[in-house]
Amino acid sequence: MTGPLSHIKVLDLSRVLAGPWAAQNLADLGAEVIKVERPLKGDDSRAFAPPYLKDEAGEGTRESAYFCAANRGKKSITVNLSDPQGQALVRELAKGVDVIVENYKVGDLARYGLGYEDIKAINPGIIYCSVTGFGQTGPYKDRPGYDFMAQGMGGLMSVTGEKDDLPGGGPQRVGVPIIDMSTGMYASVAICAAIAHRAVSGQGQWIDVSLLDSCVALLANQAMNYFATGESPLSLGNAHPNIVPYQTFKTEDGALILACGNDNLFKKFTHAAGCEELATDPRFSSNGERVKHRAEITDILNAIFLTKTTRDWVALLDEAGVANGPINKIAEVFEEPQVLARGMKFELPHAAAGKVTLVGSPMKFSATPITHEIPPPTLGQHTQEILKSVLHKTDEEVKSLIDQGVV
Repeated sequence: MTGPLSHIKVLDLSRVLAGPWAAQNLADLGAEVIKVERPLKGDDSRAFAPPYLKDEAGEGTRESAYFCAANRGKKSITVNLSDPQGQALVRELAKGVDVIVENYKVGDLARYGLGYEDIKAINPGIIYCSVTGFGQTGPYKDRPGYDFMAQGMGGLMSVTGEKDDLPGGGPQRVGVPIIDMSTGMYASVAICAAIAHRAVSGQGQWIDVSLLDSCVALLANQAMNYFATGESPLSLGNAHPNIVPYQTFKTEDGALILACGNDNLFKKFTHAAGCEELATDPRFSSNGERVKHRAEITDILNAIFLTKTTRDWVALLDEAGVANGPINKIAEVFEEPQVLARGMKFELPHAAAGKVTLVGSPMKFSATPITHEIPPPTLGQHTQEILKSVLHKTDEEVKSLIDQGVV
């Protein structure tokens, strides 16, 4: 591995998405990641299917596409944590790693002797990251949490979707589990910061991140809009609460996104679209005025965009240097020349499917480039390898652990 964290070892005790997403980021960055899963069932997301991967003959496998989205770059070992011998194995693994990522309910791992204080006692420099629905403190700390719940409780759904009084209006979840992934990203950043702190202080630490906290943090400008006005922002569909025009428009044959992030871009747009008078109209000459007169400018632009096809508008606005873009289906995303040129789609050999197509990391480094070398593992694919090469168990010891159902 060549990434910037190629000197780091990680034990991934998490499942589903937020924790695994964080550990996958670390793997992308070059860390050696061992994923601990339950025997027989494994990570819950292995059952989030269909769809499953298909093998080279086009037949279905038992590998869920969902699991593969968050577990590239990892090796899988199955361990029964309810068995004292299994707990002992995880403690052995914990002695030799830099980072642990876990997303059990508050206090669960401590019951197995695998909580932060337990691991710190045998590995004082450990960076232990706990990912939960609501955090390690507060009145909700013992409640289970999922992305959907966080999107609702954290306010994101109230500002997502079409206006309440329009067809299809009302609170809407984001089309991907954005809070799980954002929590994973916050966890990744926090872990990297803790690694940097340990490098100068020698101290490890316990990191506490939660889905609800992450959703509240992601409210960003919408939270500040509320603080500034005392009024809860409402959903605006594809429009922006603070920038106009920054939305979708129907074209002659489809739809287009126009993003005029400043007054200069709006002037460029009006010139390209042949409606220069809008840039000098007092109602529309500045972004602040356009926000105030959102309905009027939107009605005018709706009529203008219906005069050309999406492709014609994209060509025209690209030439003018105005930010715009089509609304792609997922299949079209992976046909975009830019997406392909940036290595956002790649293939790796896979133990069950023969090969698997994956989404690449968006992080690009000049000195420590990311290389994707390890595909998402099948359940327990590396159990014997890890027991022998990492924990130095003999063949007899490995067989005994398997026969007893410990691994």
